[in-house]
Amino acid sequence: MKKLFLCFLAFFSFAVSAFDEFLITDIRIVGLQRVSIGSIFTAIPVSVGDKMNEGKVSEITRALFSTAQFNDIQIGKDGNALIISVAERPSISSIELEGNKALKSEDLLQGLEGAGISEGQVYKRSTLNGMKSELIRQYASQGRYGAGVEIETIDKPRNTIELKIIIDEGKSAKIKKVNIIGNELFSDDDLDARI
Repeated sequence: MKKLFLCFLAFFSFAVSAFDEFLITDIRIVGLQRVSIGSIFTAIPVSVGDKMNEGKVSEITRALFSTAQFNDIQIGKDGNALIISVAERPSISSIELEGNKALKSEDLLQGLEGAGISEGQVYKRSTLNGMKSELIRQYASQGRYGAGVEIETIDKPRNTIELKIIIDEGKSAKIKKVNIIGNELFSDDDLDARI
């Protein structure tokens, strides 16, 4: 069993330079959970009957990474079968908001959707900073400059995650004093009474 496992690891860990040219007789995709196999075959620039070489490895990798669906892609071979092993990025199953009172949940979710973050979308860790920035921007536009956002991710079945967004809205900014400089027509007392 241990030998079989080591052999299995060996053909998945081929370096790009380890590919001698060969004719593809079969293509096997390993690691899919949510992404359809059809979308993989549509994206890759090779099919059964094509010649496989080092250049094609780079093309396949680029094509699959450009879909933004995968965290990792490894390409190997088993005889004349091309083996493509993928690690999918999870998708967002739900977004839960907590602590928001000044802004409606619908408005916050619409702003997040505008930033490319919504249920069903592929989740990328890099989107966390964008998500925080977008929420803080929405609160700043309402005069709440001290707002803070914490985001928790909860792993769910079928390679999905739930986002829990905890918001500290902070306090609204208030004007404490207005100074008018250069006034010669009105006294300070007159201006204070008008403000």
